[in-house]
Amino acid sequence: MTKYEGSLLKAEIYKTYISIGVNETSAKLAAESMVQTSLRGVDSHGINLFPHYFRSFQSGRLNKNPDFKFYQTKGSTALLDADHALGHHSGIVAMDKCIEMAEKNGIGACTVANSSHYGASSFFGLHAAKKGYIGMSFTNADALVKSHNGKKSFFGTNPICFCAPLDGEEPLCLDMATSLVSWNKIKNYRRADESIERHWAFDDNGNPVTNPHQATSLSPAGDYKGFGLGMMVEILCAMLSGSVMAKDMLAMFTSPPEAQRQVSHFFMAFDIKSFSSEDLFKSNLTNMVQRLRQESTIGEDSVMAPGDPEKKAFAHRIKDGIPCFDEIIKEYIDINPAFEKCIINKH
Repeated sequence: MTKYEGSLLKAEIYKTYISIGVNETSAKLAAESMVQTSLRGVDSHGINLFPHYFRSFQSGRLNKNPDFKFYQTKGSTALLDADHALGHHSGIVAMDKCIEMAEKNGIGACTVANSSHYGASSFFGLHAAKKGYIGMSFTNADALVKSHNGKKSFFGTNPICFCAPLDGEEPLCLDMATSLVSWNKIKNYRRADESIERHWAFDDNGNPVTNPHQATSLSPAGDYKGFGLGMMVEILCAMLSGSVMAKDMLAMFTSPPEAQRQVSHFFMAFDIKSFSSEDLFKSNLTNMVQRLRQESTIGEDSVMAPGDPEKKAFAHRIKDGIPCFDEIIKEYIDINPAFEKCIINKH
């Protein structure tokens, strides 16, 4: 598979966005998030999405120069109207507000209205954890997860992310969809024309499928449990911000390209020092993670803490490059021929 060099690609993505009038912060955060996410092995929410975001900026779905409006509702709570910004930008602005409030009051929470797809939830949780805070991030999305006992989808993949700092390594990071797999993962299998696991997705009648081209809804993680968690995220995002819920949201890929989707998010930051000694917290959490990794196994694979697979992928890809489908590579080069120089390996 063709591979991109991460730092070269990040610089070129930034310059390409700037060339069509995207503001510097949106361009920088989009490039940083997509490359970081793919380096961590999460291809469904990484560089594969650049062409989609590019077209969304051009069509007017995404605001190239959003006018953010903050409403500080209490000492520890706020609402951000994102003015249809790229979610990567509005999310970091909101998380920074959470950190600011947590520094003063112990906890900060911010809900975001009128935003858009924000990529990987881990980007925001890690942003807080690297600053020494516990960070949580959530987003709703268009309805793609089949309702428990139903035929059709009602909630989105509605991810949950929890990150906390560790000693001597990158933060602990739990980033999970409330569906069994992401919709972008199904799209990747479509590109490769490969069969999916039978319990991943369903057709229009609610029947499980192995052909990714027949999939119209996803399985909730843990059946009714994932369905319930998806509803929880919907409440935190859409209900608290007064936004549209998943069932009424326009689809990311199939709705008119200029139509703004009104995605909503929810973020929290916890100041560890307001609860405990920061050094003691990090020492205890690091000890727990290390003990977990030493647990005996029933197979060849080791016991891992949340985020460990991504740390392994990062160590590999930072040296060897980010694999990318040839179909996506072509889209990149059609947008800007300069992306050719970011390629470090061709099959």
